[in-house]
Amino acid sequence: MKTNTQRRSAIKALTLGAAGSAMLGAALPARAQEAVTWRMQALWDPGTTPQKFEERFVARVAELTEGKFKISLFAAGQIVPAAQAFDAVRGGAFQLMKTFDGYDAGRIPTLAFTSTVPFGFPEPDQYEAWFYELGGLEMAREAYAPAGLHYIAPTVYGPEPIHAKFPIHKIADMAGKKGRFVGLASAVMGSLGVAVTPLPTGEVYTALDKGVIDLADRGDLSANYEAGLGEVAKYIVMPGPHQPTTATSYVANRAAFERLPKTFQAALAVAARETSAALRQHILVSDGKALENFRKQGVEISTLDMGDVAEGRAKAQAAWRAATKDNPLATKVLESQMAFMKQLGLLG
Repeated sequence: MKTNTQRRSAIKALTLGAAGSAMLGAALPARAQEAVTWRMQALWDPGTTPQKFEERFVARVAELTEGKFKISLFAAGQIVPAAQAFDAVRGGAFQLMKTFDGYDAGRIPTLAFTSTVPFGFPEPDQYEAWFYELGGLEMAREAYAPAGLHYIAPTVYGPEPIHAKFPIHKIADMAGKKGRFVGLASAVMGSLGVAVTPLPTGEVYTALDKGVIDLADRGDLSANYEAGLGEVAKYIVMPGPHQPTTATSYVANRAAFERLPKTFQAALAVAARETSAALRQHILVSDGKALENFRKQGVEISTLDMGDVAEGRAKAQAAWRAATKDNPLATKVLESQMAFMKQLGLLG
């Protein structure tokens, strides 16, 4: 067991992994700080796999601060309805939320590009590299700052599937169908002929069951299996081109964040980066199990031709640009991402 001195030394030596060498020793040791208690509302239902990783996140923050920084975790909707979390955190009703930035792209256009890029980065490491190596973190923080919020870090993981009530073998098969998509995906899929309905996550199962929609994005494979989507939609496209990589995010009340000791701020960043890697690795394993379970339910799994996806990416660029709404920061973000995609050989 580590001594208190060893714990303090460990905290000072922690880095942000591959992100660089920012150290926790920028302020006094946690033992010298006053205790802080925050409340956090997540995106997820109680007992689900992603919510269990949020439990790990808050536990890690407490560990890094020797128990001085305690975050009380609430599931989706337990404090306020999910759609009200942005304003609730901004107003100080609670200090921290786990969110999908695309939900609020209507008010902050930049957020369309910090949650997922439809037909964009096919590998999560590519998207995470954009955040940590190419200024994405700083641009996300710049976007949130005028609203009185502070972007801490993303949780980046792989693709999400499309669940459908009909077989999909090419992108054109979705044209004319009714689909649930959110954020930038709603604009891109709409430009490809889908009649988009941006339903809340909790309504996807019922909407598919009742035929309100024909296809839907919802969450990762395991979460969707837990939600029972195999009962109401017998076809899956994986990876879904609408969301080839995904980023949810930790966003705090800016004033509350700035009042934290530097060590506590760093603990949030370290725990967030660790959670991102841990969840991504878990999903890599659990996706295979989820696909097996879906097949046992009689669900057909298909993969789109990469040439078809590349054509879709070319068509998506117009929708990407339209989503900036000529906002200077959103345009800067998109240009940065597209430059990286060109470097990676994804764009001509």
